[in-house]
Amino acid sequence: MHPMVNIAVRAARAGGDLIVRNIDRLDRVQVESKGRYDFVCDIDRQAEAAIVQTIQRAYPQHAILAEEGGLQGHAQSKAEYTWIIDPLDGTANFLRGYPHIGVSIAVQKEDQLEAAAIYDPLRQELFTASRGNGAQLDGRRIRVPQRRSVDGAMIGTGFPFKNQALMPAYLRMFSAVTEHAEDMRRAGSAALDLAYVAAGRLDGYFELGLKPWDIAGGTLLVREAGGIVTDITGEDRALATGHVVAGAPKVHSGLLNTIRAHAAELPTG
Repeated sequence: MHPMVNIAVRAARAGGDLIVRNIDRLDRVQVESKGRYDFVCDIDRQAEAAIVQTIQRAYPQHAILAEEGGLQGHAQSKAEYTWIIDPLDGTANFLRGYPHIGVSIAVQKEDQLEAAAIYDPLRQELFTASRGNGAQLDGRRIRVPQRRSVDGAMIGTGFPFKNQALMPAYLRMFSAVTEHAEDMRRAGSAALDLAYVAAGRLDGYFELGLKPWDIAGGTLLVREAGGIVTDITGEDRALATGHVVAGAPKVHSGLLNTIRAHAAELPTG
C-alpha cells in the first residue's frame, strides 16, 4: 500500500473510532450553527484533531486543509503536499443517528490528487486509492459499473440546501435527470456517495455547491476505479467550483449533457 494511503487509513480510523464511541451519546453532543442548516459538533472537532495529529506525526512538513480548522500546518504556503480532510461528512446524519456518515482524507501534490481514504465507521468499510494504482474496498479492487447511458441508471445526488441561490437551477437539473434514470438517491454524504460510485453501488452522481473536503477523496476513488469526475462544464475544476459530476465514462457523458443544459441558470459571482 502507498505510504500516504497507510497514514490516511490510520488517520481515518482514528477519527472514525472516536465517532463510533459517541454515536450512543448524541444527547450530550454539543452543536453549533455555522450557517443556514450547516452545523458543527464537538465530535467533528475532536475527530479532526485526532486525524490531524496522526498526519502531522508522519508528515510534519505537509500542509492540511480541514473543514473545521481551515488551512494549517508547518510552512503551509510552501508545502508540496496538502492533506484535505472532512472529519465527519454527514454531520446532520450523525446528529440524528442516521447511519450514513464518512471520514474523508485525500492527499494533493500541487494540483494532482495522489492518495485517498474514505472510511465508513458504522459499517467499518474502508475505501482507498492511490494515483495509478486503482481503487479498493477493504483491500479488494473495485471498478465503476460500465453502463452504456444514464437510461436505467441509479444516480446519487445532494440538494444545495446551504445555498438557496443554487436551488432553482438544481431542481431543473434533477427533473431532467429523473426523465432518464431508473431512480435517484440522496443520502447526505457526498464522500460516501462518490465512494459508492467507485464501488458500483451507484452508477453516477452530481451535486452543486460543495467544498474541496467533501469531494477530494471521492474524486480520486472514482478516477482510479475507471470513472470520470468533472465540474458541470466538463472541466477538471470540481474542487474549485464545488459543482461535481461523476460516473463511468458513458454515464458521466450522459449526465453532463443533461445537466449542462441548465448550467447557464446558475448564479454567477
